Amino acid sequence: MKRVRKLLVRLVAGAAAGALAGLAVAQTAQPATAASGTDSAVTVSGRGEFKDMKFKVSQTEHLTSQAITVSWTGGTPSTFAGTLFNTDFVQIMQCWGDDDGTVPANPGPSRTQCQYGASPTTDRGSWPGNEYDDSRKIFYSADPSNYGQDDRYGAGGVSGQGEVPFKSVDGTVITSGTQNNSLFNHNTTNEVDFARTGADGTGQEFFEAQTANEAPHLGCGVPVTENGRTAPRSCWLVIVPQGHLDLDGKPYADTSQVNAGSPVSSTNWKNRIAVKLGFNPVGANCALGSDERATAGSELAADAMTSWQAALCPAGRVYGYTELGEPDTRARLTANGSFGLAFTTRALGADTGTTAPTDTTVYSPTALSGTVIGFTIERRPKAGASDAARRLAGTKVESIDLTPRLVAKLLTESYRNSPWGAVLGSTVASGYGWAKNNPAGLATDPEFIALNPEFAELSIPETPATDTDLLTSLGHSDSARAVWQWIVSDKEARSFLAGVSDDWGMRVNPYFSTNADLNPTGFAFDPADTDTYPKSDPWCTIPANSGATEKQCMIDFHPYVTDMHAGALHTRRADSLWKATWDPLASPPAYKNPGPQTVGSRFVITVTDAASAARFGLQTARLRNTAGKFVAPTTASLTAAAASASGAHAAEISPAKATAQGAYPLAQLVYAAVRPAKLDAAARKDYAALLTYAAGSGQVPGADPGRLPIGYAPLSKTLRAKATHAATTLADYTGPSATHGGSSGGSSGGGTGGTDGGSGGTSDGGASGGGTGGGGTGGGDAASGGGGSASPTPSGAPSYDGGKAVATTAAGTTPADPANALRYAVPLGAALGAVAGVGAPFAGGSRLRFPLRVPLPGGRVLTIPAPTLPERLRKLLPPGRH
Repeated sequence: MKRVRKLLVRLVAGAAAGALAGLAVAQTAQPATAASGTDSAVTVSGRGEFKDMKFKVSQTEHLTSQAITVSWTGGTPSTFAGTLFNTDFVQIMQCWGDDDGTVPANPGPSRTQCQYGASPTTDRGSWPGNEYDDSRKIFYSADPSNYGQDDRYGAGGVSGQGEVPFKSVDGTVITSGTQNNSLFNHNTTNEVDFARTGADGTGQEFFEAQTANEAPHLGCGVPVTENGRTAPRSCWLVIVPQGHLDLDGKPYADTSQVNAGSPVSSTNWKNRIAVKLGFNPVGANCALGSDERATAGSELAADAMTSWQAALCPAGRVYGYTELGEPDTRARLTANGSFGLAFTTRALGADTGTTAPTDTTVYSPTALSGTVIGFTIERRPKAGASDAARRLAGTKVESIDLTPRLVAKLLTESYRNSPWGAVLGSTVASGYGWAKNNPAGLATDPEFIALNPEFAELSIPETPATDTDLLTSLGHSDSARAVWQWIVSDKEARSFLAGVSDDWGMRVNPYFSTNADLNPTGFAFDPADTDTYPKSDPWCTIPANSGATEKQCMIDFHPYVTDMHAGALHTRRADSLWKATWDPLASPPAYKNPGPQTVGSRFVITVTDAASAARFGLQTARLRNTAGKFVAPTTASLTAAAASASGAHAAEISPAKATAQGAYPLAQLVYAAVRPAKLDAAARKDYAALLTYAAGSGQVPGADPGRLPIGYAPLSKTLRAKATHAATTLADYTGPSATHGGSSGGSSGGGTGGTDGGSGGTSDGGASGGGTGGGGTGGGDAASGGGGSASPTPSGAPSYDGGKAVATTAAGTTPADPANALRYAVPLGAALGAVAGVGAPFAGGSRLRFPLRVPLPGGRVLTIPAPTLPERLRKLLPPGRH
């Protein structure tokens, strides 16, 4: 009997120890991740004069309205004739159509079907082209002997002058006036007229791929049916390298001007390189007549919802999405729960002066992203700059570091040239003495240069169109609130806003002072309770030497954009929207926008969201967090910040509380909020299906429809579990519900709603589905909604063939994690532990000694206490051995 007891002890204890060790190994191992999918990047080579050049296009499949990177090696450095490009540059355009057969070794489209030639028709003084290389204008020659000449178009024209026509996808043909035609112009085209090759023979350009939404005349992404198969229309990226040799093989002799000629001339077109582009479907992806469930709210959810919508339609679930500022979204959902499903980063009742509704609100974690400072900045060395700086001329600045005080200076219009014309030399307008000794703009601010020393050698115009302000969106938003919360969390920034000069003597624009005694309005600016980007300075003037007869004010110098997506797009295009030029011939005379900035000296910065910045290829600033570290918006830094989220119901990420060194300070968790008592059972079921999908396949990163777009970090397992629980709570809701006349959450979001009854409270997807759930302490992957480690593991590897993107149906269950040997760690550990316990005596051991210490990967040690046996087993043991 004693032997049996000993054997039993070893068996149970060994199994327990093995199971615990197996569990620890499983928990400490790296999480399984979805495969990255097929890389759609393409590399192509040049021909003839350009045979040593290789061009890489970063993405060629599953494109939408976004930026793609075109980079090259093996080129000859660009040369210049003053400010004009002289030789050896690259031109890029987007085209539609089938192979034209002109280059058998490299299929590509007809040159008449390429969006190119919309260069400025006026104000070309600072433009680096000669009106032929950047347009569709050519000279006819039956036997061309110079690049830019054409053997087809221009015959019969004065001196052989002509234009290469443009043919739209709908058959419209434009034969003249192509430089400013009715289909595309200088402000809307995505053409790259001049891309520079650096001293090392390399170059890079971010190209804006346009769908049929942005360029209907190209039709890219519109479903077309051929041979019984319907697929999105593909298009082409066409690259035309311009060199330094003419058709006779001799170098250009004239260094005073551009010598290249139009890239769509027949002579240059022979050197073109075409790369096919595949687009995601554009237009209605859902069956016509389908019932639609309304969703609305945070722009931070926009890209994710766009992707998820496309995946859910085939399963019969149709969800509309309306972008709306979060404060307004919460107000509407609070006032009328039949509004449907709302995306928010804060709980109802969190805004000053508001109260949460008494009936239940379900909160489901949906997306993790953030607000960023995105920019397009190109290096323009000062006269006398170092050789190292001159070698980088025209290249893009990849990163800048910003503090809360620097961003505060931009948002408060505090740089000298922000109120344009208030300080002209020694002449200072009344009330603007504060600006006289301030830096002209960010690029010459000593605080900025101390963090970004290369700017000491760069020349920036420092106008309202460059570094004196941020391009910001109009309206109330939680993103704006987060920016101001980050600013006021910093002692230096708070002091600056209160009127204390920085270390170099710069002072705040008094219209933004938090000190009522300094603020000309007599009231203190309150950034802690601000969720907009106010333009409070009333400065207006007629700019000197403009010839204008009307005043411009601060809202004209620094226009708003409609939303953060638009801010990213205009920053990618280097178009600040400032209407800087007076047009006396307009009817009536007015200021007009001169269009995008000149290549090689572009400088535009904006407040946008991480997804939009990633979509349009913007560089993003590293921001200083509470720990004093400069952090970029990455998956790791967003996840680190999410671990600090705190608060009941919809746990918020506070910049002041994101104290981890690697935490990005402007990370934001987006929740889907629903008031189930205001919806009927069918609407609740449909919204539950959306939440289930979003927590499952919707968290797998990927480019194909249904996946999590770039710019988001996958939710942690805990947050996904909370979302799944919230979906279950919503689907199984049995409390007081909408009456038969209530809303079904349809596309209108209307209806009379139902009664408010019920027990009240909030369900945040926690264990109980009600109460406070979210906690108030933060701290990691806990009930507060903290993030933990990113875990993109709810389904298998994402596909990129457009047909296998959706691993689950909308109403289906969350898929299991990918098969992984670690799933056997616990049972296998238990079995091996039991065997080890039984066999220990035969290996020379007398008995298991607790606590056990088991070495784990990474140098960690697991300590296992003595097991507590069930009562029935303890009765078999001798006294003192329980």
